Formats: sequence, structure tokens, C-alpha cells
Amino acid sequence: MTTHQPIGPVDATKVPRYAGLGTFARLPQIDRVPDYDIAIVGVPFDGGTSYRPGARFGPAAVREASRLLRPGYHPELDVEPVNEVQVVDAGDIACTPYDITRAIREIEEQARPLISADKKLISIGGDHTIALPMLQALNKVHGPVALLHFDAHLDTWDTYFDQPVTHGTIFRRAFEEGLLIEDKSMHVGIRGPVYDRNDFLRDHEFGFQIIRCSDLDVIGVPAAIDQVKQRLGDTPVYVSIDIDVLDPSYAPGTGTPEMGGLHSRELLALLRGLNGINIVGADVVEVAPAYDHADITSVAAATVVFDLLALMVNRGKGATVSGHELEAARA
Repeated sequence: MTTHQPIGPVDATKVPRYAGLGTFARLPQIDRVPDYDIAIVGVPFDGGTSYRPGARFGPAAVREASRLLRPGYHPELDVEPVNEVQVVDAGDIACTPYDITRAIREIEEQARPLISADKKLISIGGDHTIALPMLQALNKVHGPVALLHFDAHLDTWDTYFDQPVTHGTIFRRAFEEGLLIEDKSMHVGIRGPVYDRNDFLRDHEFGFQIIRCSDLDVIGVPAAIDQVKQRLGDTPVYVSIDIDVLDPSYAPGTGTPEMGGLHSRELLALLRGLNGINIVGADVVEVAPAYDHADITSVAAATVVFDLLALMVNRGKGATVSGHELEAARA
């Protein structure tokens, strides 16, 4: 952890939130501080998209929406993220838009220096392809990790049009590369039809457990939280959030929408109930602002990034709460 007094965001009581440079939550740029604990980086790549393109514009849109955040205090998690640790905006990773293999290499090479045993990274995509190089970079420091994957889709398919790395294949590649801890990883929010019944069978072979949206209708959020926490334990966890885990009514600005998704409040409750898990890295991906309405998808993504940040900071304080404790606190 850094030893200097954290330099926080621009004071919104003195400079209006719509003014100034558009860093995430108006946090300081990485080159403006002597050291940092958590960095937020954009990855404007969408070359692995299989349907609607445009997630390359996600980092800029999420940063712009993050001007609305009041990052000083998170009341549900009782933490002051930007006052307790040094958080910075590390800008965008530059990668080619034309060659997936080269882009994966460039993203991993530029992400790696931002991560260490005491420095964490949250990335904003970009399409879900970016999760693979992020896991590769994280592996250099932490070794294999558990994956907590919020998404409408499995993303463990083999190939698309003979291409082994796309936004729908990355977690199969991650498993094959030994980046994931077997029998610790989970999908949350899966829904809709798939290409083949065997898609689920193969996914199980890769060690994933699934909580479908339809499961949440039956067991509820608190039980789902406890199920996730029991499976993950104290394992180092990478949290990957595809914004299409939300219902299109809450997140229309995405490349592959699926009806019947999570409400935004449900996603926040799930995340906040995971307080205390050992998150070592995270991403929020698949915001495609061209399909958005009134910035609601970008606002949702910015809020999720802030919650991930708060969870990372609270982990350092040893904070933890069960799903049923969260429900009781609201009663």
C-alpha cells in the first residue's frame, strides 16, 4: 500500500462535475501521483465482437458517465475508497484494431507493468476478448485464479469462424492455458438459448458452476451470494462483468443483448454481498454506446466499476458480510 496521503478526485463542490478532464470519476492520472494502489485502465478494443460492434468506444463513454459518481464514500459498504488508498486512471491501452493475436499480446504487455502483489487493476472494455490478456498478465503475479463471471453468455465456446480467440471463447482459452483454478470458477446471470446442449456439458468439464437468471428467481440474491462465497472461499478471484448480464431495459448499449436479465439493483446487491472476497483484478466490458439510450448503460457500468473499487479497498480492511446478513440489514 502506498505511504503518501492519497490524492483524490477533483472536488465537485468547487469544480462542476461536467467540467475538467474526463478521467474515471475525475481521479488523478497515473503520472500525477508518486505511487498507486489501484489503477483503472481503458482497453478500447472490439475486434473479437461477433454481432454489434462499437465497444471500442466503451472506455470513453464509461469515463464520461463516471462524472456523476460521488466516489468519496460508499454507504452500503461503509468505505471511503479514494480517501483510503491511492486510485488512479492509467489512461487507455493502445492496441491494433486489425489483428486479434497481436492485440492480445499488446494488451497483456501493457497491462503487466500495472499489476503487482500490492497493485490491482480494473479494466474497462472494449469487448470481452480483453479478459484473456488481462488474465495472462495477472497470472504473472498471482498464478491461476478463480473466475467470477457475470454474463448472459458462457463465453467458453471453442471457435467462431475458425477464430480461436473472440469475445465468446476467451474463458475456454483461459482454462486451456492454465490461468483458472479448476472447480472454483462460476458464471452468474446466464440465460437464453445456446447453439447446442453440449455447450453446457463442456462448460461443466472446464470446472464452471452456473447460477442462471432463472435460478435467482427461485433462490433469491442472498442465497446466490452465499453460494458464490462458499465456492470461492479465500481464493484469489478475477471478477469479469459483461454489461449484458443486465436486462436490455437497464443496459441497451451492448453488442449482444439478451432479454430476461438482471435488474441493475440485483447486480449491485450481488456485488455488494461479496464484500470480503479476495478480488485481485476485474473488468467491466461490452459497453457499446452507439446503442445506448440517455447513457443508462454507461452509467450502470461506471457504477459497477466504482463498486468493484470499493470491494477491493474493503478487502484490505478485512470486511465481510454474508448474503443473508445483507438481507437482514435491509429489513
